[in-house]
Amino acid sequence: MDPLLLHPDPSPPEVQRAVEMGGWSWAAAADEAAARAGSWCGAIVSVDPDDPAPTLAFARAIRSGELGVAPIMLLIRGHQLAELETAHEAFDDFCVSPFHPVEFELRLRHLLVRGGVTEAPEDVIAYGPLVLNLETYQAISDGRPLDLTYMEYELLRFFAASPGRVFTRETLLSQVWGYEYYGGARTVDVHVRRLRSKLGEEHAALIQTVRSVGYRFGESRWKA
Repeated sequence: MDPLLLHPDPSPPEVQRAVEMGGWSWAAAADEAAARAGSWCGAIVSVDPDDPAPTLAFARAIRSGELGVAPIMLLIRGHQLAELETAHEAFDDFCVSPFHPVEFELRLRHLLVRGGVTEAPEDVIAYGPLVLNLETYQAISDGRPLDLTYMEYELLRFFAASPGRVFTRETLLSQVWGYEYYGGARTVDVHVRRLRSKLGEEHAALIQTVRSVGYRFGESRWKA
């Protein structure tokens, strides 16, 4: 696989470390001319916190025209979020800095899978804003690490592995907690309520209640 392009040059040390920890190769490019000298699987552009215009212009330049580098992730500061409103054509995803290394790795991996650069690894489940690492038992939602108990994680993993499918409470009890678990349906309801709270108001609706049946994660393939 071609290396990732990092901009500016030198790129922030924390970005270099995070990319290397994820197992990707990289090279930095200071300007468009340097970018033209290489072949890239994607780019990570660290937006200047004081003057974002030049770095956003660089992202636009390498994404369009002959280079056509994609996908592109922008690293921005929280106070720069408003800048993205007029820069949609410059990036495919963004991550707010300072970032957690796990969040960065999962978001980048998901981005490369979405962009068709790499295949989805068996140890990662991604659905919309949610990414689960099955090997490390870590989860992020919209770039935010989730603090989940073991059973909350297991329930969310079970849901996310079958988006759109409806499960009864009894099925969830047997499949997630195990046949020898004697807790009632209220156990499922409590854990669903906690998961919704931790997903936050914006994404709580990922877990939908199906009246008189149970729960569904994500959208059904069957539309009314």
